[in-house]
Amino acid sequence: MVSRPARLTPPVECVRLFDAASGLDGVIAIHSTALGPGAGGCRLWSYDDMDAALADALRLAEGMSYKNALAGLPFGGAKAVLRRPAGDFDRAALFRAFGEAVERLGGLYVTAEDVGTGVDDMHEVARVSRHVAGLHAKDGRAGGDPSPWTALGVFEAMRAAARFALDSELEGLTVAVQGTGNVGADLCRRLAGAGAKLVIADPNPARRDRLAHVHDARVVGVDEIAVADADIFAPCALGGALDRDAVKRMKARIVCGAANNQLATPDIAALLVDRGIAYAPDYVVNAGGIINVSAEYLGEDEASVAARVAGIAPRVADILRIAREEKRSPAAVADEMAEAVIAGAQRAVAA
Repeated sequence: MVSRPARLTPPVECVRLFDAASGLDGVIAIHSTALGPGAGGCRLWSYDDMDAALADALRLAEGMSYKNALAGLPFGGAKAVLRRPAGDFDRAALFRAFGEAVERLGGLYVTAEDVGTGVDDMHEVARVSRHVAGLHAKDGRAGGDPSPWTALGVFEAMRAAARFALDSELEGLTVAVQGTGNVGADLCRRLAGAGAKLVIADPNPARRDRLAHVHDARVVGVDEIAVADADIFAPCALGGALDRDAVKRMKARIVCGAANNQLATPDIAALLVDRGIAYAPDYVVNAGGIINVSAEYLGEDEASVAARVAGIAPRVADILRIAREEKRSPAAVADEMAEAVIAGAQRAVAA
């Protein structure tokens, strides 16, 4: 998974995590605290080595800085990446050890769930740290699994992109969805409800086939989904789905999905422009989850989450419009907007 190189200040802090007793092995990368504490989820994945985990953490933390800035949240960007232990392990003990590391940072980092982690894991973190969200919601307050909010933001962003780039509603369009986990499955449900036709791919056959049965979706291989015969491609798995070969062969006219770091290399943004494919920048589109996490941590209610998530679609439409008018990549337009927000906060702190 490769994304653009960092263009802001170097990470504020990288904290190495290791606890042999629990199996904890990973890193917390805090990219920026100009807007507030670094906020971003905790990912549990089978990385080949610590170098790969660190590289992913740094890329994801930078993406969170941009995401939080454009979403208007009072948080900087950070990410925790943990290496999944081989074989059986005590999951509760691992996340309590992680929570102790989060607590030692004294609020510099706010964690939540991400790929490979869930609400129950965050409750283990909450046993030893105050600086965690993604817990079970209570009394109408924000909280719980953030994936439905992520899916809602992606769906509304896709609707806006279809109206802009295809002058069409989603009804009757074909959407190729890569990844049918929590977010991808929820997105498919919303798309089917809107009358879209689905093409899906997932390495988990049971999850994929169950979804196909419910929504009458066409199933293709994971290596075929990016170039499937579709109007819209929605990457909702891990990053790097948009590489040079995939974009050159892509039939879709819009890319809009939930995955982070969708561009395999920075030059892919220009290639998408050359091919006339409208790219809705990933960290703008998929901000619904962190919006929910932010509201939970700040003690806000679901109405405030809904209001902020409602801002995602018009933001995507503005970015696509500016990119077309200026004949630039939407990725570059979004980056500049986010960097301006962060730079303004940095100047205010320095003044």
